[in-house]
Amino acid sequence: MVNVTTPTPDAPARTKGCCQPVAELLPEATATALARVFTALDDPTRVQMIRILDEASEPVCVCDFTATFALAQPTISHHLARLREAGLVTSSRRGLWSFHQLNPEMAPAAAEAVRLIRAAGHPGAG
Repeated sequence: MVNVTTPTPDAPARTKGCCQPVAELLPEATATALARVFTALDDPTRVQMIRILDEASEPVCVCDFTATFALAQPTISHHLARLREAGLVTSSRRGLWSFHQLNPEMAPAAAEAVRLIRAAGHPGAG
């Protein structure tokens, strides 16, 4: 299918795929889900948090993150909130502390991102 844009006084008509075939766009929901994951992982601390959670055998206390990264608890909580919003992490409370783990029901795009982080931590294990 060839798409032609409607010309405007400022821009002439353009034809999609005039130079080479151009892939169809992803469904909007898929593109939005992927963007949410990429945005959540657009910070080295959050990538490291995913690595820690991936290696953990039990949920990780927020206190362990503050000690690991030498960041204030509100900053750590902000990072965890971004990971939760993207569907990568789930959280629960135990008394005063919150505990975090990878979301066992994360979307395929999120699971693939975790797989890439895992592979980066185990070179050669791919």
